[in-house]
Amino acid sequence: MRAVVLGSAAGGGVPQWNCGCQVCRLAWAGDKRVRPRTQSSIAVSANGEDWLLVDASPDIRQQIMDTPVLRPIDNIRHSPIAAVLVTSGEVDHIAGLLGLRERHSFSLFGTTDTLDTIEQNAIFGVIGKDLVTREAVKVDHSFTPVPGLEVTLVPVPGKVPLWREDEPLRLGEETESTVGVAISAAGKRIVYAPGCAASSTRLRETIAGADLLLFDGTFWKDDEMITSGAGSKTGRRMGHMPMSGPDGSMMALADISIGRRVFIHINNTNLALVEDSAERAAVDAAGWTLAYDGMTFAL
Repeated sequence: MRAVVLGSAAGGGVPQWNCGCQVCRLAWAGDKRVRPRTQSSIAVSANGEDWLLVDASPDIRQQIMDTPVLRPIDNIRHSPIAAVLVTSGEVDHIAGLLGLRERHSFSLFGTTDTLDTIEQNAIFGVIGKDLVTREAVKVDHSFTPVPGLEVTLVPVPGKVPLWREDEPLRLGEETESTVGVAISAAGKRIVYAPGCAASSTRLRETIAGADLLLFDGTFWKDDEMITSGAGSKTGRRMGHMPMSGPDGSMMALADISIGRRVFIHINNTNLALVEDSAERAAVDAAGWTLAYDGMTFAL
């Protein structure tokens, strides 16, 4: 099984187009301590020919250009991308579907909640149903989106997408609005959870024994958006548990047996993005790694 990190940042990427926070200032200045990052997505394959795209980032065109295994080969209207799985209806997870509209056949998977969200927005009608099948997947049920990969969706504590927050807001509940993904092939297992508001028994059971964990690394601190001046909400209010602190992900998942621990979906305000920062040193010391665009794994 091969996996490629197409994008490793949270919504807006690094640097964010309209941000002058401490991290973005370094990135804008070309400081080598901060890698530019596009918005989060991964691609996974068991045979190197048929690829599953997990989340469709708004940066999808650039990500395909930067990833040779996803480029078209010879034929007009060809792509190694055989299926797309979306983990939520957040803009940074589904907007890239609009960039995949040029008459290429693939299967689109997601929970009923997420696919209904897409169906209700008329702009996604440009993705022709005569070529792109939409297949609703039940949580906790395995399916095979591309040859050789067995995939299971697992609800994780989260919330509805930002643009649906006029609905009754249910923070931290395990619903179909936000899911993690367990991907297995040839006895190896990857767990991908780019959005998670808290630890839970089901999450811990899913993560246990994984060969590779790609987990929500959006914020270093819960009040990061507030203290940086970038926003008024806490991380958990936005559906993301922080990395640090007694109830952060590094502590909460420390006792679980995992092959490799990697943070993904990292926000532009997160000081762990600065390679010589105290925050990055703490991440390294805890046995974690920060994902970067183009990072590859062979399992």
